[in-house]
Amino acid sequence: MIKVNGLSRYYGDFAAIKDLSFEIKNNQVVGFLGLNGAGKSTTLKILAGLLSPSGGSVQIHEKDLLTAPASFRKNIGYLPEDAPLYKDMTVSDFLTYLAKIRGYGVPPDNVQDRMKFVLDVCQLKGMEHRIIDELSLGYKKRVGIAQAIFHRPRLVILDEPISGLDPKQIVEMRQVIRKLTKDAIVLLSSHNLNEIAETCDQLMVLHQGELVAQGPTEQLLNKSAQTTFNVEATLISNEQNLEEVLNIPNLVLSCKLSNNGETTTAKLSLSSPPENLVAHLVQKGVGVRSITTSIGELEQLFLSLTQK
Repeated sequence: MIKVNGLSRYYGDFAAIKDLSFEIKNNQVVGFLGLNGAGKSTTLKILAGLLSPSGGSVQIHEKDLLTAPASFRKNIGYLPEDAPLYKDMTVSDFLTYLAKIRGYGVPPDNVQDRMKFVLDVCQLKGMEHRIIDELSLGYKKRVGIAQAIFHRPRLVILDEPISGLDPKQIVEMRQVIRKLTKDAIVLLSSHNLNEIAETCDQLMVLHQGELVAQGPTEQLLNKSAQTTFNVEATLISNEQNLEEVLNIPNLVLSCKLSNNGETTTAKLSLSSPPENLVAHLVQKGVGVRSITTSIGELEQLFLSLTQK
């Protein structure tokens, strides 16, 4: 378990974070969200043992950052956005080298057994003898996770682990991250809100250095359940005809039209899901080239919390 109480960090008179308090139970993936400048990076660096707080306390399985820093750091696995890899080494040589120089967590006689386990969890089997620089970005990210978990940490911090990955690699990375919860808490920072919603059990939202929301992902999303649906539609019809067609008091709350020649763009606020609008348009003989929702559930939650 992670316990954070009254955590603050000042740079002169500026409070990067102030009075953060939270607990995270074992075997969970926790999404850590915040706008640029919200204090997210500062908090992650403190939790990783790379930065001392100005006040407050941090404990991981009863190991305190300030009173027992060496024991505390043994419980941390950290992957920054730019993975710290020796790219001219093979995957297995790199991981073996790190196990030796770090000197904790894995006895020398157990390195190869741990290697097999880590390669399996990170889906790197068959890649152990490849030069790291020759791997795809997705595999390099997995090697970064492998080095972070080799010493059996209790907390794994992943900063933007899916940045730059294609959709297939993102799905594979999600599988890797979920496997990590068997032995550790995973703290995941990402700007990909949809992926956060798919991957995380809990969410924490920082704004201006303060924790403004924390709880189960589904519970927080339910709190922000949409009562209006913002959509943008590209329609094949003249603007004058659309003004009449879209005059639907019980469905269309607001409407802004702009003519683009052959098509008309409609920005709409609806009282019910857009499927009802599409059915109405088709019934009226209006061609629908495309229709997209402007904002998702997690985006709506995030904006509602960070625009206060």
